[in-house]
Amino acid sequence: MKKNKIYLLMASAALLTFSACNDLNEQDYEGNKYLSQDERLATNEAIPTRVKATFDGMFNYLGKGGTSGLSSGTRADDFGMVMALLSGDLEGADAACGDNNYNWFSVADELTSRNAQYANPRIRYTIPYTQMGVANQVIASYPAGTTDSTAVSYIAAARAMRAYDYLMLAPYFQFSYATSADKPCVPLLSDSVDATHNPRATVRLVYAAIMNDLNYAVEHLGVARSDKQYINVDVAYGLRARANLYMGNWAAAAADAEKVINSGRYTPATREEVSVPGFDDATSGDGHAWIWGALRTEADAQDHTNANYQSASSWISPFSGDGYAAATGNTPVINKLLYDKIPSTDVRKGWWLDAKKHSPNWANLTWTADGKTATGDEIADFTTSDGSKVALEPYTSIKFGMKNGVGNTTNMSDFPLMRIEEMYLIAAEGYARSGNESKAREILTNFVKTYRDPSYDINGRNLSLVDEIWFQRRVELWGEGFFTPDAKRLGKPIVRFHQGVENNFPAAYQFNIAADDGWLNMRFPQGELDNNLSIVDNEGGALPVAGQNGNLRDGVTD
Repeated sequence: MKKNKIYLLMASAALLTFSACNDLNEQDYEGNKYLSQDERLATNEAIPTRVKATFDGMFNYLGKGGTSGLSSGTRADDFGMVMALLSGDLEGADAACGDNNYNWFSVADELTSRNAQYANPRIRYTIPYTQMGVANQVIASYPAGTTDSTAVSYIAAARAMRAYDYLMLAPYFQFSYATSADKPCVPLLSDSVDATHNPRATVRLVYAAIMNDLNYAVEHLGVARSDKQYINVDVAYGLRARANLYMGNWAAAAADAEKVINSGRYTPATREEVSVPGFDDATSGDGHAWIWGALRTEADAQDHTNANYQSASSWISPFSGDGYAAATGNTPVINKLLYDKIPSTDVRKGWWLDAKKHSPNWANLTWTADGKTATGDEIADFTTSDGSKVALEPYTSIKFGMKNGVGNTTNMSDFPLMRIEEMYLIAAEGYARSGNESKAREILTNFVKTYRDPSYDINGRNLSLVDEIWFQRRVELWGEGFFTPDAKRLGKPIVRFHQGVENNFPAAYQFNIAADDGWLNMRFPQGELDNNLSIVDNEGGALPVAGQNGNLRDGVTD
């Protein structure tokens, strides 16, 4: 076990061949050996199950281990888009893993993730483009203008996935749409582009591509799907709500969010449902609030060497009997600055342990091992002889449960990619910023009082309305990958500590970063710089050092 400071060459997603079997993990990179459009259409007609397999495999990149192609599935931090979401949160202000030699995400915690030769940024760049390349192949498998219903639904879902891929890149590679619309973002991928000379498109052009795909998806997708890992019209509306939020199209963001809310197909998790660890199963518990998720099976956890470690539950849940974080002291903790702002009447305060390692939310949970049983708060310091569980730190997250039970050794928990609660918060912000503050206050107050804190007072923290909404987003969506995109679109600094104030972050990670610091923009991996000769990399800023900018404030944790 060691930190993920490993250099691996990048293979462009534009070079992905159409060689899918029943699992996209089995695809290989073979240079620029594309099938022509005519060959693809002929192949699809001759073997119609091939495009179905490619379509299904497209979703593997959301949360399945070993999909980056880096090291044959042996990296503990290689689990698709979920890994990227966790990395983004750890680069922010509200979450941290341990400062130890077992933390594969240390590069995110310390923001050395701007090093072009490190694996963490390489994975986060490769996964979206690989998934995007597969989406392009699905789209190209049918004749332009097809009216076949199956074909249209596949194309629409693939275009929505492609939009999601760009949404997973754009906020990290450039500042907000409001300030940087005409600045370079990331390359746009298509079959007609020479991957060796594909310059960065502007933020404006990237979001134009996103909206073009989502508009098509909204128009052509229906409600039906086999499970919540697949994309339907609700996911498309939700993604368009996000994109509109990122672009500053406030009224449109609210309208799209309310489309999903008013569908009646999802309801927020109740206070009772979130008063115990959860957010791990798309089909039960709080699953009725999930719009979209990365679903994981027992077979996924046993797919290859270290596959069990390559999962969300191995890293973000303290309840795994064979998880990486629980065994190494790397289960994420919440920043005390944020935790202290959560009222005791808010059920979400129990999503984390307090300074004394107490939470009411796990009072009825038990962990049995070595002939011993720990219940509730006893679990915090409970350890196992096989080393699979070490003592937890104060403020450790217990938000994310274990799908198949406390202490279970199979890491097959699902992970939420979109919940209805996000739509309520988007609607509130959209109305607040488009001139209808009364509607925004009504939505936010009703949501929080009904589902999280019956004593909620929207003015209780004396924040501006938009900062109060951001506070609610930071608490509700903690650990789900929203901090960095939010901070950058809002023009907020990264505030991890206040000078002279007690803080629970590891000392090496205690630094603040100004909102306009160029270090906040990701750098391109070395392989992309070597292979795409038209890339001009981001620059500016400097690696943060412990103790810097202690006087910065973010308007929420002041």
